[in-house]
Amino acid sequence: MTTIDLAKTSLRDLNQRLHDLPPDTNEREWRIANPRGAHAIAAGLSSPIEVRIDGHVGYYCAGMNMDATVIVEGHCGWGVAENIMSGLVRVRGNASQSAAASGRGGLVVIEGDASARCGISMKGVDIVVNGSVGHMSAFMAQKGHLVVCGDAGRDLGDSIYEAILYVRGGIASLGADCVEKEMTPAHVETLGGLLRKSAVEADAKEFRRYGSARRLYNFHIDNADAV
Repeated sequence: MTTIDLAKTSLRDLNQRLHDLPPDTNEREWRIANPRGAHAIAAGLSSPIEVRIDGHVGYYCAGMNMDATVIVEGHCGWGVAENIMSGLVRVRGNASQSAAASGRGGLVVIEGDASARCGISMKGVDIVVNGSVGHMSAFMAQKGHLVVCGDAGRDLGDSIYEAILYVRGGIASLGADCVEKEMTPAHVETLGGLLRKSAVEADAKEFRRYGSARRLYNFHIDNADAV
């Protein structure tokens, strides 16, 4: 394992070193010490490596991740795993706003709570939150899954497209065009697989499913006055 101490090495030098790794690198395990809330740690990775960050991080940690596994042993600021393409990002603590925003693929696991706009404009990423999420989560979510083992804030799934939301706890309110849907055996099986993959212990049968009523993006004149 390669250990980099951010008390001694600059963040720019760390990220450059990670970016310069060839696809066939044998330096596959990295440990980042003393992150001290720095922003954009391990952003833009494109190699199948594992990066373990020992502490709290700031904004945009593991943004644009592709193929790498990034584990944050603490809390994280805005936009963790923003625009993730593939790979795994796991946060052992809580996440601030816009976790996995615009994510196109991969898996993001938040073992604590996520703040507002978790999964905003998600485009294929799977997000599993072991705690609760804040308001406007999954706003304009287009594709993928958001799993919430706790509660969800107001306006969940506002203007949602074809993403699928699973919530075990209470919901303050649903957003425009987001409705509860039948939880079929196929959905229970899919959700169970996501929970197992995320190493989150929860019973898939305790969740409810939400998705688009398809009244907004398929315009109909009868809905012209809808709020």
